[in-house]
Amino acid sequence: MGHRLFLLRHGQTEWSATGRHTGRTDIPLTQAGEDQARAVRLTEKPPLVWSSPRRRALRTAELAGLTVTETTEDLAEWDYGDYEGVTTDEIRETVPGWTVWTHPIPGGESATDVAARADAVIARFRAAGSDVIAVGHGHFSRVLVTRWIGLPAVSGVHFAVDPASITILGDERGVPQIDHLNLPPS
Repeated sequence: MGHRLFLLRHGQTEWSATGRHTGRTDIPLTQAGEDQARAVRLTEKPPLVWSSPRRRALRTAELAGLTVTETTEDLAEWDYGDYEGVTTDEIRETVPGWTVWTHPIPGGESATDVAARADAVIARFRAAGSDVIAVGHGHFSRVLVTRWIGLPAVSGVHFAVDPASITILGDERGVPQIDHLNLPPS
């Protein structure tokens, strides 16, 4: 078996609980989010722990008993631009049918932009030569999953990644696969 990439999404924040798009805004975990992070149980702790620099990701890593070895903007959440802090329902009042997966984001990143960051993370993981935990965010983790198995970023709509959940990406005889998806904290 090859090395595995573990994805740990940060615990709940006030904005994730209310469906507000949270990209660059650096907000803390709620008490429920801290409890979720404390409940994360990893039977294995890879030597490399990469994290988004947002405090919700760093705090999740800390509460899960992980020591972050590197922070990188490559693991940051999708940049929602003008839609930062806005819910999908609110956006749909002016852009009917809007989703992050199918429509432009004024002042933010495109699915192609996010896919390029995910591809960079995957390339760095493959060069690392060991298992890695990447602590990050919901939409970005979903893009990582799709890019891992060779799908376009917009296919992330088909995968769930809940707060404080773990996803494990591996391979079978050199073919990338999803070993586990959206495992809840204990």
